[in-house]
Amino acid sequence: MTQATYEDVNLILKLYELRREEKMREARQWFVANFYASTPEEANQIAPPGSGMHAYFRMVTSYWEMAASFVTSGVLNQDLFFQSNGELLLVWERVRALAPGQRESFKNPRLWKNLETAGNAYATYIGEEAHRAFVERLGKPPQKQK
Repeated sequence: MTQATYEDVNLILKLYELRREEKMREARQWFVANFYASTPEEANQIAPPGSGMHAYFRMVTSYWEMAASFVTSGVLNQDLFFQSNGELLLVWERVRALAPGQRESFKNPRLWKNLETAGNAYATYIGEEAHRAFVERLGKPPQKQK
């Protein structure tokens, strides 16, 4: 394990500032509350291409892909990042099933690869039991009340 630096801290604070931007906050709130898709068809129903919801989807996934790239490239200390960025795992779990199809559709085998790598590393970081509980609680749509 490498020692975190003041540069790591400053980068995490900058990432946090970006997450607080008003549109980004709206996009994150929408994503957490509404984006539950396991197929491209479901994703297109929830966030149709060209819609505001699709813009939110792209904003959230591209933000976390960018943040994950800092970790996977070694620019940002992984352990320090994982201590305060659990939302990355939520986003990865919500798009995990879509990744293979999206990569094929866009002919881009690297699409969301940083998010995938960091998301899987985060799951390992918190442990199997905690990861399973996390997915159960936040990775599935809430049950409709009868």
